Formats: sequence, structure tokens, C-alpha cells
Amino acid sequence: MRILLVSPSNNEAAYLHKALQEGAHSVQRADDYRDGVFLSTQERFEAIVVLAPKSNSYAELIEVLPKFSAALNMPALIALLGPATAAERVRVLRAGADACFGQPYSLIEMQERMQSLRRVVSPPFTPGLVVRSSLKLDALTRELVEGERRMAVTRREYLLFECLLRDLNAPVPRDQLIRYVWPEKDDVDPSSVNLMVARLRRKLIRFFPDIRIETISRFGYQLSVSR
Repeated sequence: MRILLVSPSNNEAAYLHKALQEGAHSVQRADDYRDGVFLSTQERFEAIVVLAPKSNSYAELIEVLPKFSAALNMPALIALLGPATAAERVRVLRAGADACFGQPYSLIEMQERMQSLRRVVSPPFTPGLVVRSSLKLDALTRELVEGERRMAVTRREYLLFECLLRDLNAPVPRDQLIRYVWPEKDDVDPSSVNLMVARLRRKLIRFFPDIRIETISRFGYQLSVSR
């Protein structure tokens, strides 16, 4: 899942960023609300997670939440507060959040809520949803699965495959793949994508010969799946 994490730099944001990445998500960081709102209109995200760890920041959060309504792809909007009363959480929900959690919150519960919200709006692709019969990506084991067939992938291979699956049977620009797979890096050698695609092709030939990653000249790649 492509996630936009909006929060000032602090220990909690750093922990959440790392935890989401380890959960096989592609995470883009924004250090303030203004940048977060701008990024949400420039790229397709499945979820936007906004942190307001102190009670004196709740008013600013409530003011900015409606601005995310212009975000592309109708992402799930999750607000994470510090210690908060039920009344404070309700005000955040009324301001536009799809879900609101106060400390202490469960990371697992938050991720499950994001997945359930994405199922409601029916995105082009969400990990765990059917792509062809029983073909799916398993975020827990980082495998491509269909029936008895299973293909293990690394974390970055998982992200690349997920990005291609979001636009199944359609070309995906190389720069979009780079942002999705290496969201924490500003400069990535394009050859890194080539090498990863080559490794995935070798795995697919062995485990899923009916799935192909095709090169689109001077553009990027396309995942083609026979139905």
C-alpha cells in the first residue's frame, strides 16, 4: 500500500515510518501539513496518516483535514492523536478523518482499519484482494500466492510488484516505480529497477510463467497477467 505519512520529525513519526515500511508499505514522508496536502494532490496514495501527538496541535489538525478532500484516488484518511478524549476524537472525525486513534493505539489495528477502508472504496488493487481467481500478494509472508503456488520476494521486490499490480496490464512509468520502491531516497540509479525486474522475471519463469513483466521502451514496465 502506498501511504503518505504527515508529521513533524519526532521519535514517534520515525518509529511509525519504520514500522510501516517493515509492514511492506511504500511510505512517503511530509514534515508539515502544507507539504502533506500538496503531495496528496500530486500522487495516488491508498492512505494518508496524519500525526498530531500533542493536544495543542488538535485545532490545527481539525483545520487542515478538510484540505485533504482534494487528494487523488480518495485515500483513507487516518488521524493519530496523543492522549485524547472521546469528544476530541469525534471532532477529528467530523472534520474529515475516516478513522481516529488516540494514544495508546495499536499499529496492527490501524493497518487493518486502513485495509478495510480501502475495500469499501474498491481501489484498483489492494494487497490481499483477488487479481485473477486466487492470485494475490500476501503482505504477511511477502509472497505472491495462487493456490499451492507461492513465490517469495524481498521487501523491495514486493513493493515493485505491488506498484505494477495497481495498474495491471497497463504501462507504469519508471519514475513512478522508483518513488514507490525507494520512497526514502532522493536519488536512485535507474539501473536498480532493471536489476530488480530481471530478478523477478527469473522467479516468475519458475513459479508463474503465465505472468510477465514487459519492458515499455523509453517509458517503464507493464505487468501482464493471463486471466
